[in-house]
Amino acid sequence: MIKWFRRIAVAEGISFLLLLFIAMPLKYLASWPYAVKWVGWAHGVLFVAFLIMAFEVKTALGKNFIWYIKAFVASVLPFGTFVFEKQLRKEETAYKKSKEHEQ
Repeated sequence: MIKWFRRIAVAEGISFLLLLFIAMPLKYLASWPYAVKWVGWAHGVLFVAFLIMAFEVKTALGKNFIWYIKAFVASVLPFGTFVFEKQLRKEETAYKKSKEHEQ
């Protein structure tokens, strides 16, 4: 589940950057609104998937509601999901190392 969440986080972050830095300029500078229509649609789906998966991961890992709020804030800031995913990867690595030492 965490692996999929991290993948969705990266995809959501990429779609957000594409929307902000490619689709929006195409709409307003080149009068081509279709880029926003399609990239915006894809970003919306990934945004919702990110929030659903964040809630599932929060529940599975026993995280508190503040962690979920941080995930939400990360999803609305450019590059936020990349930072959030990196932190989650560090936590996952630390967790795996602690499990190895217990054995």
